[in-house]
Amino acid sequence: MSGEAADAGPEASTPGSRSGSRPAAATGIPAAPQDSTVLHSLDGGVSWITLNRPEAMNAVTRDQREQIIALLAEASADPAVRAVVLTATGRGFCAGADLRGAPAPTRERLPGDVARTIRLGAQRLIAAVLDCEKPVIAAVNGTAAGIGAHLAFACDLVLAADTAKFIEVFVRRGLVPDGGGAYLLPRLVGPQRAKELMFFGGALTAADAERLGLVNRTVPGGELEALAKEWAGRLAAGPTRALALTKQLVNASLDGDRATAFAAEAAAQEINMTTRDANEGVASFVERRPPEYRGR
Repeated sequence: MSGEAADAGPEASTPGSRSGSRPAAATGIPAAPQDSTVLHSLDGGVSWITLNRPEAMNAVTRDQREQIIALLAEASADPAVRAVVLTATGRGFCAGADLRGAPAPTRERLPGDVARTIRLGAQRLIAAVLDCEKPVIAAVNGTAAGIGAHLAFACDLVLAADTAKFIEVFVRRGLVPDGGGAYLLPRLVGPQRAKELMFFGGALTAADAERLGLVNRTVPGGELEALAKEWAGRLAAGPTRALALTKQLVNASLDGDRATAFAAEAAAQEINMTTRDANEGVASFVERRPPEYRGR
């Protein structure tokens, strides 16, 4: 379930950007214990969340999952955070769920156990990204397989190193996609393309992912971090509440009818016009000067 690290196959050795693995002064990521499996820093209003198990191609463990969920919740609540970047060290972004480290079952599996595991595990992780009130950028430095691919696709913007690959590995092990894959992919590329990716489980290059609309920009690995910092900085300087409301509107737009979408848009406008940034945006236009947004 959620893909396995082993399922990344030979593509997992593909070199990628080493974003987050250089000294703190170069990356904006602060010094942290070398055995920390999730690195975190706040730099210029940007929360950097970095998976740090390069020896396992960043196959995500239960503890890492819970740390990421908590950090995204903190980002929503903290006015000092105005954008989030999710990335990884080494050659892999996330090679799936680390099933090898899962605790052994203490009893025979019962009906409902698997559904509960998925609901409380992979689905909570993806929902945490979708529901984060700050824009989330994925900086995909290497292979993203299984839940790792869905973690990237759930982000608001996806940047990828040109050596990155995306793999719907579930079919290779006779599994049904989880972590919201069957929800996310049809909305991003349409049902026919989604089925092709999920039925065959092939490795999709970053260039092909960009062509299909799964990736916003593909750049050489050495340029990935700089582009992520640039985009995150632009978001962090923007009207935070307006961006949050825009994210909510877009994410909900494919799930309801026109009347529902129009009502949500009107409500979002009502809320946003009470913010200081909305008034600053209008005032700066009238006064013919650049706006100074403060995130509230």
